[in-house]
Amino acid sequence: MGLCKTQILRCLPFQRLTRGGRLFYDGCYLRYDDYMFFNESLDAEDKTVCGVNDFGGNQSLFKANVAQLVRNMSVEAPKTDGFFKGFVNRGNLTVYGLAQCWEFVNGTSCEKCLKDSVSRIGSCPPKDEGRVLNAGCYLRYSTKKFYDNSSTTAPSGNGGGSRRVAIILAATFSAVAFLLILAFISFFAKKRVMKQKREKKQLGALLQTVNKSRLNISYETLERATDYFNNANKLGQGGSGSVYKGVLPNGQAVAVKRLFFNTTQWVDHFFNEVNLISGIQHKNLVQLLGCSITGPESLLVYEYVPNGSLHDHIFVKKNVQPLSWEDRYKIILGTAEGLAFLHEESKLRIIHRDIKLSNILVDESFTPKIADFGLARLFPEDKTHISTAIAGTLGYMAPEYVVRGKLTEKADVYSFGVLVIEVICGKRNNNAVSQNSFSVLQKAWKLYGTGKLGEAVEASLQGNFIIEEASRLLQIGLLCVQASAELRPSMSVVVKMLNNQHEIAQPTQPPFLNCSSSDISPLNRSGTPYFQSDSYTQSSGNDMTDSFIEAR
Repeated sequence: MGLCKTQILRCLPFQRLTRGGRLFYDGCYLRYDDYMFFNESLDAEDKTVCGVNDFGGNQSLFKANVAQLVRNMSVEAPKTDGFFKGFVNRGNLTVYGLAQCWEFVNGTSCEKCLKDSVSRIGSCPPKDEGRVLNAGCYLRYSTKKFYDNSSTTAPSGNGGGSRRVAIILAATFSAVAFLLILAFISFFAKKRVMKQKREKKQLGALLQTVNKSRLNISYETLERATDYFNNANKLGQGGSGSVYKGVLPNGQAVAVKRLFFNTTQWVDHFFNEVNLISGIQHKNLVQLLGCSITGPESLLVYEYVPNGSLHDHIFVKKNVQPLSWEDRYKIILGTAEGLAFLHEESKLRIIHRDIKLSNILVDESFTPKIADFGLARLFPEDKTHISTAIAGTLGYMAPEYVVRGKLTEKADVYSFGVLVIEVICGKRNNNAVSQNSFSVLQKAWKLYGTGKLGEAVEASLQGNFIIEEASRLLQIGLLCVQASAELRPSMSVVVKMLNNQHEIAQPTQPPFLNCSSSDISPLNRSGTPYFQSDSYTQSSGNDMTDSFIEAR
């Protein structure tokens, strides 16, 4: 069989990429074709191959021995699982032979094929060797012994032998599959128990933290503040819960996020929001004001941001004020400052992991505020990166994070770069583009190559912006979405670039643009753990979504 494997590629049919080909060797038969040839026993390509040399002895006796041998084998082979080998010795003249039907040929077709082979091979004597190479069988005689002395039967697809083999294989695979299933069940059961213990521990820590802090707000107070979660006060809904506008007893307007208690990720999400960012304050971060964990569901309370999300202003454009060029510049700069604070200036080094337009809220003066820290991760000072399960929104996720789960602050930089290009171009970065269309990154990169970046700016802004300034911002966006994380600037450097305090380098090509030349292809198919759509039943300034992994 090893010889078959090495010789098959040298066979002319295979070299010439023809529609079909066959290879016969002692001990193996290989065939390919462009149609289903199983159960085919005869066809026009069947061949008879006779030896070169004539038998040197009694040719009449030789012919008689050959005829008897091939006739006997053609009768016996269908009875013995399609395989028979033997010899005839008369008058001190021995002739050896072998008859075999292929496994995919049934019993009736095997008999038919061998009967045809007997009639064909009769033309070979007095040659000392003869073979018939049929579509469904193989018949051979020779004056030399060409087979070993093992059992005269072999597996075939037409008799009890193959059924016995099939039964043995089925039993073996069933046993292995059963053991694997048991192992998986045991593994996941243990993992679930460990997760429940971790969640219980986190919940206990949360209870202590909340009960001892100013964050604790009673469930009843928040019920009354939202008019018992009246739909008239509903601002929007994300993956982990609904958001309602409420008014506290002191008259302060707030946004109350009502978490779905039955989601498996709620503990991690809640722990992140309360334990991670409760003590962090910055003008470009949505402030967490409080929470409730003792009622029938968990509640998070944020400052109320009345002017909608960036997603509303750029894509939805319904019941919102259009964004001027100055507003867009201010939002981009403020978002960069908020991320720089999280990465480098806060007491905790934090990676947001879900920077996108719907997680950037804007107040009355269009000051941006980064929201939804449910996926945020602490970044230890002594680490260059952390490995974690993939979470975020497709289209905003950095390639090294999507492919290898390698998380650094440069993942946020990549997401910010996508956001910058979307805000300026007014279009989504849609990975699922057709062959005849371009994503927003492709369009920006193409125009950068031709020196016409200004043409990428949203049409509604034409005549109301400085082309050089728009080109500079788009170039910064392209720097942030470079395929290599090491080449992306830090957010503090991005802030300096936006303030004209740092030179802007020449960007390299973003990922996901050319699937044939890139070693990282677009991730717009299944295989990732959780998917949600980047859409909302209602749109608002406090629509803080929980996006474990979202498809765009």
